[in-house]
Amino acid sequence: MNNENNSALKGFAPAAVISESRSDGSILLRCPRPLEPYARCIGEYLEHWANAAPERVFLAEREGAGWRKISYAEALAAVRAIGADLLERRLSADRPVVILSDNNVNHALLSLAAMHVGVPVAPVSPAYSVMSRDHLKLRSILDLLHPGLIYACDGARFAPAMRSVDLHGAKIVTDSGEAQEGLPITAFSELLGKPGGAEVDRAFAAVGHDSIAKILFTSGSTGVPKGVVNTQRMLCSNQQAVAQNWPFLEARPPVVVDWLPWNHTFGGNHNFNMILKNGGSLYVDDGKPAPGLIEKTVANLREVSPTMYFNVPRGFDMLIPYLEQDEALRRSFFADLDMIFYAAAALPQNLWHSLEALSVRERGHPTVMLSAWGATETAPMITNVHFRIDHAGVIGLPAPGCEIKMVPNAKKMELRVRGPNVTPGYWKQPELTAAAFDEEGFYLMGDAGRFADPQDHAKGIEFDGRIAEDFKLMSGIWVHVGALRVHALSLLTPVAQDIVVTGHDRENVGFLVFANPAGCRSLCPDLAPSAPLAQVLADPRVVAHVGAGMLQLVAEGGGTSMVADRALLMEEPPSIDAGEITDKGYINQRAVLTRRAALVERLYRDAPGGEVIMRLESD
Repeated sequence: MNNENNSALKGFAPAAVISESRSDGSILLRCPRPLEPYARCIGEYLEHWANAAPERVFLAEREGAGWRKISYAEALAAVRAIGADLLERRLSADRPVVILSDNNVNHALLSLAAMHVGVPVAPVSPAYSVMSRDHLKLRSILDLLHPGLIYACDGARFAPAMRSVDLHGAKIVTDSGEAQEGLPITAFSELLGKPGGAEVDRAFAAVGHDSIAKILFTSGSTGVPKGVVNTQRMLCSNQQAVAQNWPFLEARPPVVVDWLPWNHTFGGNHNFNMILKNGGSLYVDDGKPAPGLIEKTVANLREVSPTMYFNVPRGFDMLIPYLEQDEALRRSFFADLDMIFYAAAALPQNLWHSLEALSVRERGHPTVMLSAWGATETAPMITNVHFRIDHAGVIGLPAPGCEIKMVPNAKKMELRVRGPNVTPGYWKQPELTAAAFDEEGFYLMGDAGRFADPQDHAKGIEFDGRIAEDFKLMSGIWVHVGALRVHALSLLTPVAQDIVVTGHDRENVGFLVFANPAGCRSLCPDLAPSAPLAQVLADPRVVAHVGAGMLQLVAEGGGTSMVADRALLMEEPPSIDAGEITDKGYINQRAVLTRRAALVERLYRDAPGGEVIMRLESD
């Protein structure tokens, strides 16, 4: 069946899909447009733009009151020089580059240089070094990789972590080169010592589709992170698919202000590579969606008007109040904006409505809202939205070159994927690799999806949660965690930063609520700013707000599986060491339930304590 919908957007490919139903109940989906030829390697993009637009700004980062800017020509020269140094150090897949730092220009140049000369690069979450207490994840990653070079922009900040692990003889590179006791430190400037010559040309020519570009580490729901092999084929085929669905990218070079971490596939592959392929300019946002850092994002967006804006739901949640209150920010943000993009977690509908309202207020019409779906193992895009949608949750249609197999699984349709953007496996973990694919070579995503319109598949796929997160109540009724969590978040705002759904083999659903301290305090303006958080969470106004949200779920008539009868507000934020949260702010449901099992038991006591908010029956 070949479906096409007419919700066309100017500058986008038409929305169409080929669907094939099988006798076992599974459905195969693919794009009717074949994937066109794509680059040999990421370095070809840099070579092209260094010749076609040498003076154009490629990378920029904060430097004092202004911006340090690097043109495409300057970037290529630096990449070639660094590449020569890496070759001289005899780095390889057996001795790769590891990057511990946050996003910055030197991080980008080192990463591009390693890939340019065929040396894999492994960007690692900075949280494993500077937020972790036991450094277990960092230790396991370095033991798996045996790096030849480790980059940490700030030697003093990362030194305690590096002293606590086996560096396997790797040289340490920092921006300043300042000595750190017990560590072999080299200044980043030394990597630029001499321009790359014939040796760089030979190494670059040898890089092909099957060359390992990156090893990206998943956050890991249990145990230590897994190293996902990302080849040049994966990265380049993915960007070609994006370009075919979003041809508007060729109309003008994109300008992006972005904080999303490059150790994740969303920021490091989807966004960074899209800017590079299309000759755009990336302003590295040194802010984040966190208290004390969101203000940096706001300051950056006041100065630079993006043509595309990417974020995760938590980021939009924190940015929206500033857009509502700050006219200068709102004007700058929407001035040149072609689209707003969210991913990594489902966007609560209240945030969708707020963004649309702000756009209408500033420019008289809504800005196009887009999303996509993928994973670290798929580089990352499998589906994206390239047609008009009017609500959150739609993840689009299969991109050119990607196949999706929808398989019946416990009243849901499990999503499995195949294509040139799918990983060949996990680094030095053949057992995990074998278990990750089915008999037809489809990668087992672990996600579920459903058609936005079962009669018209071209209306897109909606995300239907993680298969492993869903559970049954004692009644045998399935609770679909993803849908309930997103809807409950919209009703419990501003009290809830995030929600973990409980109730496996229980009679009723409950909520463990990660409190939003600022949101809770906003309901209690008469409390002193120094009032302990425990006092704020116990305030009757906060408790009543949670109770009202649970009552609203009942009023909407979703049945037992879509309501909660109890909730507990948690003071302690999610733990990075325990794998409860990723750098992007995505909550790992299973890890939270495991670590906080005692809180779950407290929720379900026969006589719950006063800290448990019980839903009152409506009149």
